[in-house]
Amino acid sequence: MKILGKPVLWHLIRRLERSKLIDKIVVATTQNREDVPILRLCKKIGVDVFVGSEEDVLDRYYKAAKQHGATVIVRITADCPLIDPRIMDRVIRYYLENKGKFDFVSTNHPATFPDGLDTEVLSFEALEKAWRNAKKPYEREHVTPYIWDQPEKFRIGNVENDEDLSTKERWTLDYEEDFQFIKTVYENLYKEGEIFFMEDVLQLLKEKPELSEINKKYRGITWYALQKHLDELRTVDKSKYKLEN
Repeated sequence: MKILGKPVLWHLIRRLERSKLIDKIVVATTQNREDVPILRLCKKIGVDVFVGSEEDVLDRYYKAAKQHGATVIVRITADCPLIDPRIMDRVIRYYLENKGKFDFVSTNHPATFPDGLDTEVLSFEALEKAWRNAKKPYEREHVTPYIWDQPEKFRIGNVENDEDLSTKERWTLDYEEDFQFIKTVYENLYKEGEIFFMEDVLQLLKEKPELSEINKKYRGITWYALQKHLDELRTVDKSKYKLEN
């Protein structure tokens, strides 16, 4: 889908390019026919692309990182088209300045930034360990749960916002209403060749609070939590329960 005449992914990539600390951008997509437009877009704008499994995203990430010789991986999901490159650099810098102290640093444990500004930074060694050992479906689909679910095995760091906005602001893209919200933000703030940041979006919402109502009903909903719950239900040992009419 397009915002101001450009695909959502185009806008995301242009924001990633404003990071001062990222060396290379790789779009990790699938072999599915419906993802061919992603390959075409990446070729057109000169961005590297890796093609891998649709459901085993951990495998896709690991093989993409290995192919491109990445020693430090910055994970950004494509449903975050309002990603803030300054926040990304803040997380990356924290990881680099504490090199050797953390295997994984993010904005999510606990989450305090608006939902949709998620940044994860991890070592290749941590990614490889997860790739070799993660077994549960949600661990394979969501890439990093095997790491941050086990602080006894991995050294976990976190970067927090001054104010907890994680449940107050929903800037991620899952539903039609999310798209309408993000599209409206771009229509108000986007200027060709320039980047707007978290503070600009917050100021816009302060001036036009009605925009927050567009996708308000989905605040606090995460696909990860739902998937984890479903996986847990699938693995219940039914022999422990007696069924009665």
